[in-house]
Amino acid sequence: MKLGGGHSLIVAEVAQAHEGSLGMAHVFIDAIAAAGADAVKFQTHIAAAETTAAEPWRVKFSEQDASRYDYWRRMEFTEAQWAGLKAHADQRGLLFLSSPFSLDAVDLLLRIGVTAWKVASGELANGPMLERLVGTRLPLLLSTGMSDYDEIDAAVAQARSAGVPHAVLQCATRYPCPADAVGLNLLADFRARYSCPVGLSDHSGTIYPSLAAAALGADVLEVHATLSREMFGPDVASSVTTAELRQLVDGVRFIETMRAHPVDKAAAAAETAPMRRLFTKSVVARRDLPADTLLSADDLALKKPGTGLPAGQLREFVGRRLARAVRADEQLALADVRSLS
Repeated sequence: MKLGGGHSLIVAEVAQAHEGSLGMAHVFIDAIAAAGADAVKFQTHIAAAETTAAEPWRVKFSEQDASRYDYWRRMEFTEAQWAGLKAHADQRGLLFLSSPFSLDAVDLLLRIGVTAWKVASGELANGPMLERLVGTRLPLLLSTGMSDYDEIDAAVAQARSAGVPHAVLQCATRYPCPADAVGLNLLADFRARYSCPVGLSDHSGTIYPSLAAAALGADVLEVHATLSREMFGPDVASSVTTAELRQLVDGVRFIETMRAHPVDKAAAAAETAPMRRLFTKSVVARRDLPADTLLSADDLALKKPGTGLPAGQLREFVGRRLARAVRADEQLALADVRSLS
């Protein structure tokens, strides 16, 4: 996985949008591939390894799960099922990513193969987890939604000291995230502070922050994806539909092309010379005028095509006498008027 070089890595996160359905997880892979994203990302939860029955709900949304623990259990896939998802992503040309939420999940994902580690905001300060991930030598995408600079500094220093490629992602853990909390300013701050690729993990439920981040040169763009806004689940309001994801991909690639091709204004103006003759105007006689007419502004007009004297020279004719008779709409030349001297 290569970051930078004027190409934003576009990651579409499924998270738990599959609702524990393996078939739905595979449907997401196809839809995300069709939308043109670079990577599909899941979350690998093993309830017994990451949480206890005492974990509270962030939002009590599920009537079928008595506890948050039960919900995580329902989101689990077997190792063979994860391997099938990875193979499907490979077949569709997608990088396969999944955030681990326990060391057991790290081991599982290592066995099936992941391209890089997306470190979730709640895991950035998890020392044993980060140490284990750094030890794999795979690239790290560090989400910073719950961390201050001290925690980010420590995580970056750990990756850097091990020579592990890494990117720092701005993330606001508000669902959906309002415009005033996106924090685009932090992309430049992270780039200056850490001298590494930077990106945005967005939860606004729109494509706008990612497009703006692409215009600022973000190396990584991550959005949650949903097949429809009528789907069930806690992340739907913070997600873009796969149709919107297609728009996002197209917009980002358009922005990348613009950024890669700065325009020389002088050269561009020179290239438009033939069009100038079509779209600009020339000085012409407003009506038939006999020789020796003392020209006033009312005797003159500006009309296309721009093959004669340009509009800016109209004033040079006012107050001078015609040296010859001219017809209405005939273009005027300075030779058609007598000198003022």
